Amino acid sequence: MTANVAVLDGNALAPSQPREHGKLKTFTLWGELAWQLGGDDGYELVAASDREGTSPGKDILAKLLERHGPAVVLLDEVVAYVRQFENGRSYKGGTYSSNLSFLQALTEAASRVPNAMVLASLPESKMEVGDQHGQQVLDAIQKIFGRIEAVWKPVGTDEAYEIVRRRLFGPVESDTARDQVCRAFADLYAQEADKFPAEARDGAYLRQLTASYPIHPEVFHRLYEDWSSLPKFQRTRGVLRLMAGLVHSLWRENSRDLLILPASIPLDDLDVRNELVKYLPAGWDPIIDKDIDGANAEPRRIDDDTPALGSLQACRRAARTVFLGSAPSVAEQKVRGVG
Repeated sequence: MTANVAVLDGNALAPSQPREHGKLKTFTLWGELAWQLGGDDGYELVAASDREGTSPGKDILAKLLERHGPAVVLLDEVVAYVRQFENGRSYKGGTYSSNLSFLQALTEAASRVPNAMVLASLPESKMEVGDQHGQQVLDAIQKIFGRIEAVWKPVGTDEAYEIVRRRLFGPVESDTARDQVCRAFADLYAQEADKFPAEARDGAYLRQLTASYPIHPEVFHRLYEDWSSLPKFQRTRGVLRLMAGLVHSLWRENSRDLLILPASIPLDDLDVRNELVKYLPAGWDPIIDKDIDGANAEPRRIDDDTPALGSLQACRRAARTVFLGSAPSVAEQKVRGVG
């Protein structure tokens, strides 16, 4: 069975700019929704409301979803769209109130139609919300969806691993090879128990290694627990953007690491470095150049002078690991950095 899908992207739609579909123009969210689900026939159901900028009732929207179902409605950046409407002003896309009324009618209509679903993403960080009006819009929309919503937040570490892994990598080609790598790491942590944290020896850690493969779970822990405490760091998008650049750099350099470790992060790659440093206070570039991963950094000098270390880039890799776990310290943290 194939579903009809409507995607309403708040960053792509403009309250004062109609969207053209051949000879037909849509002005509002509901007009665009109806056209995407049912073409000209679907649009006819809400044509008058679309031209007048008034929200159609839930009965009309339920009829739309039933007639052109199964239907999936994806709402992205809806706060970014609605916050453009000033109270008391009318736009071609309707008014502030009519858009909130539409969202309420849509959620109630979808709850009545068994083969219809509405999925909406809402921002978590204040930076994404914008100004005070943006926060007002978010509060209003959360209240609307809160009446009948089923909330899914990718805050669990296992879910976070899965999101990033699926976005950056294809399916694992050899489960056997993956399991051998993860088992080797787990066995090392058990054999050298006094050198690793207690949680690394737990049986659950092997499951974390398998779930996050080919990225070591420590990378995720540091990013989601430490770096996400920084004001501008976005938990999902920030991690995805960083990891995409990091993976590309390692692929370009033909890295042979069995897992992507904190030690694997190529801080000598300016793109990767800049993606991390931009979240930190000023002054980190010279620290990285001198003490971590610059061309003349002390760890590199030690590696070059000591063949046993240099063959593994041991000092540079240790410095990278300490950086990932120590750099994002904030005032609220009682214990800063890693031992």
